[in-house]
Amino acid sequence: MQKAIGIFDSGVGGLTVSREVIARLPHENIIYLGDTARVPYGIRSPETVTRYSFENTRFLLKQEIKVLVVACNTASAVSLAAVKKEFPMPVIGVLEPGARAAVAATKSGRIGVIGTEATIGSGAYERAIKSLDPAAEFFGLACPLFVPLAEEGWTDNEVAELVSSVYLAPLREKRIDTLVLGCTHYPLLKGVIEKVMGPGVALIDSAVETAAEVADVLAKLNWVRQAPGPGTRKYFVTDSPARFERIGKRFLGDGAVTAELVQVGGA
Repeated sequence: MQKAIGIFDSGVGGLTVSREVIARLPHENIIYLGDTARVPYGIRSPETVTRYSFENTRFLLKQEIKVLVVACNTASAVSLAAVKKEFPMPVIGVLEPGARAAVAATKSGRIGVIGTEATIGSGAYERAIKSLDPAAEFFGLACPLFVPLAEEGWTDNEVAELVSSVYLAPLREKRIDTLVLGCTHYPLLKGVIEKVMGPGVALIDSAVETAAEVADVLAKLNWVRQAPGPGTRKYFVTDSPARFERIGKRFLGDGAVTAELVQVGGA
């Protein structure tokens, strides 16, 4: 099927998911929407997050997409079920693939998840992990400073290592053997997180796991795009395209990013 894969996030962080989808499915067309006018979603009510998710989905549907990726942990935690019910297409969030990978990876059953305050506070990761393995021990930890560090590009310096050491000390004390990066910004800090946690802790990158699920869904439906060359990539934002383009290059890890300013719902 020639239609695109639609991806939305509240901002720039979901580009880590886009990057992994492109790496896994280079022939697919990608349409990304960053709702930068209304970021962050974590401070909004569940009703508002669901409304935003519906508006984002309707915008992407107009671009003729075949599958939707909700590349926002808050939206995945709060509105994924409602989006799946409302829209007749495959809808994939970032939370459940990471939870499944964590349960498969752990040997001790002691699983940590780091994310924003909203994601950890929602309890969604704990519910997902416990539904797969009721005996698992869950340790959630909010690491809010990781987001500005990632956007500033301070991902492998002394500041990043110091912040990581302070944040992650409680999880090291809990002797976890598996750690889920439960925020789309956090893969940029993977190197320093690995260094702080040590070789005995498996890191689960939700972006990688989500891309694997997208590939699996497309293969099962026989919707994989058949084309000789790479697919197209389009980026839309609801505010500040210049800032998105500047930070987006860092998140995608490739050349220039061009974003088009659009209005979505009440943005």
